[in-house]
Amino acid sequence: MEITSAAHYDRVLRYFDEDGDGKISPSELRNRLGLIGGELLPAEAEAAVESLDSDGDGLLCVGDIERLLDVGEEEKLKDLREAFGLYDAEGCGFITPKSLKRMLKKLGETKSTAECKVMIRRFDLNGDGLISFEEFQIMMA
Repeated sequence: MEITSAAHYDRVLRYFDEDGDGKISPSELRNRLGLIGGELLPAEAEAAVESLDSDGDGLLCVGDIERLLDVGEEEKLKDLREAFGLYDAEGCGFITPKSLKRMLKKLGETKSTAECKVMIRRFDLNGDGLISFEEFQIMMA
C-alpha cells in the first residue's frame, strides 16, 4: 500500500504533535527530535518554528511540514544532479563506461572499461549501456 504525500505529512505531524492539537510547538519539536537522536536547543527550536510558521501563531501546521519536506526533496534533487554531472563529464546527459572509468580514477579506484560496463549494466534499466539521470536517481535511492 502506497502512502500518499498528504498522508505522509499528516503522519509526520502526528509524530511531533504530542498534545494532539494538530500543531507542533517548539517544545514538541525539540522533544521529538531528542527521541530520535537529534539535539536542538530551546532557542534553536523557537527559531526553526518561527522561520517555518506560515500563519504567525508560533506553531507548525501540516502545510508548514509539507513545505519543509518539499524543500528537502528539491535540495536532494539538486544534489543528485550535481553528483550526476560529475560522472557525466562529457555533458551528453548519460554516464558512459568511459566517464565512469574517468570518475572512478579521480576517486582513486582503477577499473577497466569492461568492469565499468558491468557496473553500469546492474542499474541500466532500459539496456542502452548508459545510465540516465532517472536511472541514477533510482540507483542512489
